[in-house]
Amino acid sequence: MIKTEFLDNLVNQVMKALPVGGGQLTRDLEKNLRAAMQGVFTRMDLVTREEFELQSELLARSRAKLELLEQQIAELEARLKENG
Repeated sequence: MIKTEFLDNLVNQVMKALPVGGGQLTRDLEKNLRAAMQGVFTRMDLVTREEFELQSELLARSRAKLELLEQQIAELEARLKENG
Protein backbone atom coordinates (compact mmCIF):
# COMPACT_ATOMS: atom_id res chain seq x y z
CA MET A 1 0.00 0.00 0.00
CA ILE A 2 1.34 3.40 -0.97
CA LYS A 3 1.99 5.82 1.86
CA THR A 4 -0.39 8.76 1.91
CA GLU A 5 2.41 11.27 2.49
CA PHE A 6 4.05 10.18 -0.76
CA LEU A 7 0.77 10.50 -2.64
CA ASP A 8 0.10 13.91 -1.01
CA ASN A 9 3.52 15.19 -2.08
CA LEU A 10 3.05 13.92 -5.61
CA VAL A 11 -0.40 15.50 -5.97
CA ASN A 12 0.89 18.78 -4.49
CA GLN A 13 3.75 18.87 -6.99
CA VAL A 14 1.37 18.33 -9.90
CA MET A 15 -1.04 20.95 -8.58
CA LYS A 16 1.79 23.50 -8.20
CA ALA A 17 2.75 22.94 -11.84
CA LEU A 18 -0.75 23.78 -13.03
CA PRO A 19 -1.93 27.36 -13.49
CA VAL A 20 -3.79 28.80 -10.53
CA GLY A 21 -7.45 27.99 -11.03
CA GLY A 22 -10.63 29.03 -9.45
CA GLY A 23 -11.83 27.34 -6.28
CA GLN A 24 -14.08 24.35 -6.89
CA LEU A 25 -12.45 23.41 -10.21
CA THR A 26 -9.05 23.17 -8.55
CA ARG A 27 -10.43 21.12 -5.65
CA ASP A 28 -12.22 18.76 -8.05
CA LEU A 29 -9.10 18.36 -10.14
CA GLU A 30 -7.00 17.61 -7.05
CA LYS A 31 -9.56 15.07 -5.79
CA ASN A 32 -9.74 13.31 -9.16
CA LEU A 33 -5.98 13.37 -9.61
CA ARG A 34 -5.47 11.84 -6.16
CA ALA A 35 -8.01 9.08 -6.90
CA ALA A 36 -6.45 8.33 -10.28
CA MET A 37 -2.92 8.12 -8.86
CA GLN A 38 -4.06 5.93 -5.98
CA GLY A 39 -5.70 3.59 -8.49
CA VAL A 40 -2.55 3.37 -10.60
CA PHE A 41 -0.34 2.67 -7.60
CA THR A 42 -2.78 0.05 -6.28
CA ARG A 43 -2.80 -1.78 -9.62
CA MET A 44 1.00 -1.73 -9.67
CA ASP A 45 0.98 -3.84 -6.49
CA LEU A 46 3.95 -1.99 -4.98
CA VAL A 47 5.58 -2.97 -1.71
CA THR A 48 6.90 -0.65 0.96
CA ARG A 49 10.61 -0.17 1.56
CA GLU A 50 10.23 -1.99 4.90
CA GLU A 51 8.63 -5.03 3.22
CA PHE A 52 11.35 -5.07 0.57
CA GLU A 53 14.14 -4.89 3.15
CA LEU A 54 12.54 -7.62 5.25
CA GLN A 55 12.31 -9.94 2.23
CA SER A 56 15.90 -9.08 1.24
CA GLU A 57 17.12 -10.04 4.73
CA LEU A 58 15.13 -13.27 4.62
CA LEU A 59 16.60 -14.12 1.22
CA ALA A 60 20.14 -13.42 2.46
CA ARG A 61 19.64 -15.73 5.46
CA SER A 62 18.21 -18.43 3.20
CA ARG A 63 21.18 -18.16 0.85
CA ALA A 64 23.60 -18.42 3.76
CA LYS A 65 21.83 -21.55 5.04
CA LEU A 66 21.86 -23.04 1.55
CA GLU A 67 25.59 -22.43 1.18
CA LEU A 68 26.21 -24.07 4.56
CA LEU A 69 24.11 -27.09 3.60
CA GLU A 70 25.90 -27.39 0.25
CA GLN A 71 29.23 -27.34 2.07
CA GLN A 72 28.07 -30.02 4.51
CA ILE A 73 26.86 -32.22 1.64
CA ALA A 74 30.18 -31.84 -0.15
CA GLU A 75 32.02 -32.85 3.03
CA LEU A 76 29.76 -35.89 3.53
CA GLU A 77 30.23 -36.96 -0.08
CA ALA A 78 34.00 -36.64 0.31
CA ARG A 79 33.89 -38.83 3.43
CA LEU A 80 31.82 -41.45 1.62
CA LYS A 81 34.34 -41.59 -1.21
CA GLU A 82 37.18 -42.01 1.27
CA ASN A 83 35.43 -44.84 3.15
CA GLY A 84 33.81 -46.60 0.28
